[in-house]
Amino acid sequence: MKAKELRELSPEELEAKSVELHGELFNVSVKHSTGQLENTAKLMRLRRDIARTETVLHEKRGAK
Repeated sequence: MKAKELRELSPEELEAKSVELHGELFNVSVKHSTGQLENTAKLMRLRRDIARTETVLHEKRGAK
C-alpha cells in the first residue's frame, strides 16, 4: 500500500491493518523457511508495508 492510502485510514483501521500484515508476514516466513515460497520478494514487500503502516500510525498518535 502507498503511504497516501494509509493516511486516509483511522488509527483503529491502521492497527487492524498492522495486525493483518504481521500475520501474513508470519505465514510467508513459514513458507519461505520450508521452501514453499515461490515469490521471495513478497517478504520485503510485507516488511515495507508494515513499516509504512507503523510510521503513519505513529504520526497520527503523535498528532493528538
